Amino acid sequence: MTAPEIDLVVIYCADLAACRDFYQRLGLTFRKESHGNGPEHFSTTLAGGTVVELYPAAAARRTDHLRLGLTVRQDATRPRIPLGRHVIRDPEGRAVDVRVV
Repeated sequence: MTAPEIDLVVIYCADLAACRDFYQRLGLTFRKESHGNGPEHFSTTLAGGTVVELYPAAAARRTDHLRLGLTVRQDATRPRIPLGRHVIRDPEGRAVDVRVV
């Protein structure tokens, strides 16, 4: 390895279903998971190997702001998003910088 890489991003969500639906409309495909006694959550692995997980928020797991950048294929978005760069907000107000190719 020549440089650090991000291999995991966990997003805590007050409305887990709404956030899952939002990111699925950008072309991410989630599977439901639960580890040991941990909460049920959703997980996907991006093309470069980075795992993105959506977890339910709790008092110890707040939903503080995050700005996330994603490159997505236009044919995977629902509804279709025009080609180019767009900053859109997820259901909890986080900025998502989307580059549609």
